[in-house]
Amino acid sequence: MMALVVVAVGGWFVYRTLAGAGCSGEVPLNVAAAPEIAPAVEAAAQAWIEDGAAVDGRCVAVTVSGTDPVDVAAAVAGLHGISLAGVGRASGTAVMPDVWVPDSSTWLLRLSAAAPGFAPTNNASVAHSPVVVAMPEPVATSFGWPDEQLTWTDLLQQITTGTQLRTGIVDPTRDSAGLSLLLAIGGAASAAGDGAQQAMTGALRALATGRSALRQDLVARFPRSADPAAVASALSAAALSEEDVIAYNAARPPISLAALYPQPASMSLDYPYAVLPGTDPARAAAAEALFSVLDTTAFKDRLGARGLRGPDGSWGQGFEAPRGARAGLPEPPSAAPQPTASSDAGGSGAPGGAPAGGPDPAAVDRALSTWTAVTLPARMLAVIDVSGSMLQRVPTAGGATRMQVTLQAAQRGLGLFDDSWAVGLWTFSTELAGGRDYREEQPVGPLSSQRSRLLASLNAITPKPTGDTGLYDTVLAAYESMQEGWEPGRVNSVVMLTDGRNDDADGISQEKLLADLQALVDPRRPIQVVIIGIGDGVSRDELESITKVTGGGVFVTEDPAKIGDIFLQAIALRPAAPG
Repeated sequence: MMALVVVAVGGWFVYRTLAGAGCSGEVPLNVAAAPEIAPAVEAAAQAWIEDGAAVDGRCVAVTVSGTDPVDVAAAVAGLHGISLAGVGRASGTAVMPDVWVPDSSTWLLRLSAAAPGFAPTNNASVAHSPVVVAMPEPVATSFGWPDEQLTWTDLLQQITTGTQLRTGIVDPTRDSAGLSLLLAIGGAASAAGDGAQQAMTGALRALATGRSALRQDLVARFPRSADPAAVASALSAAALSEEDVIAYNAARPPISLAALYPQPASMSLDYPYAVLPGTDPARAAAAEALFSVLDTTAFKDRLGARGLRGPDGSWGQGFEAPRGARAGLPEPPSAAPQPTASSDAGGSGAPGGAPAGGPDPAAVDRALSTWTAVTLPARMLAVIDVSGSMLQRVPTAGGATRMQVTLQAAQRGLGLFDDSWAVGLWTFSTELAGGRDYREEQPVGPLSSQRSRLLASLNAITPKPTGDTGLYDTVLAAYESMQEGWEPGRVNSVVMLTDGRNDDADGISQEKLLADLQALVDPRRPIQVVIIGIGDGVSRDELESITKVTGGGVFVTEDPAKIGDIFLQAIALRPAAPG
């Protein structure tokens, strides 16, 4: 019989083989798993080791840590020299695991999109938990639960125009259930046609008023008393996982939560099993051996006891399905309905190791960019190129000029920003205001008092047909202007839109621009410079030489018709505001 030492400290579970007739040496395997699934993984690892875990004749030592996905994502991002919106930097004690089991494949998707060198293997789902709208049961009853089916369109209408719901969300840049809600609401808003942006913006602003940085803080805002006044003043709807609702109700609160499953089904949590790049062959072999242990009916039963389903959506022994829960993965709308929780269908079926799925990367990026643009307080100077080349026609935009598609994107962006923003507007070309290449159309000021003036200024912008691109003089002047009025507690940024390279023969040189910017940069008063290059006439190297000094980033689209999405990405690049 193999001897075993078990150590449990905080969220860490360590199993080491001390002796065993069938193996020698040791292969250490470090696994970081989302906190809700970590106990099931560590129990499976313990049973595996007790049964003589080995690879290629070597004993396996498994360390399982319950780690929030955002913390591992921060460590991976730091290793690859990238940043993810809302994620921040890893702590100095962060350790890279061999295997990562986050709650959602969207973490892998976001990281691989930003860092092409990040290419984990396996990536199959080992568990499943639908994302639901959690409501105190008295509130859910008023919406017809459990007999009536809620749709995301119903919920969008309640969020934007109703007065009954006090909604909440965990910051979707850091929480997978929050991201799922964001994508579902975005899908419902897109059906509003011409009113899609207004509906989406209204929903995000409403959700932002009830946002939390941590899931436990959000959950703590549900009613703690059955008193009607307490119910009315508490949180009445939030996006959580099915597992969150099961765990909440298991504590026997004064008022239980109902899990509503709006249609069409939203993105679920799929718990991918990711073997991280750089894992040596012996550990990678141990990782695959452990995965086979998690691809069993026994593991599905361990999941069931923790309120989680198997990767095929069915559930194992001990799973307490919420009323209205259906077994299986979401089906297309035309598919036959699935059995409900009252049937026994959930407890049967092979667990499977279904490949972990995920939404379109562009949809995730767009949703998070929009959220950041709407919810992050900022002080921004928009600087728009009005040189003659902006009169060129864009075939993919119905023949509109570059200037027209740029102004349309700016106007849509302005509609996203709430009155907490401070925004100013400059235009630039060459000799636009006497001998100066730039002109202030509106000073940086609160949108609460100058939104209409900014819109009027945008509508009045026309290119200078004979104008060239006075890029360097304008960047330097814009940076100096924003530094003079720098405000704490906000993201201070310059966002420049241009379709050309610097071609001002009378302006400063690139060398002088970079030297002057380097002298101005103050880490205590950071200013992000975000440059959006439009068309094929820009030089990415020229633009990146600027942002490498100031901070910020460069976005280039050869198709000006895509500037709307690029503009949102640029806004989302901004870091959290310093204190």
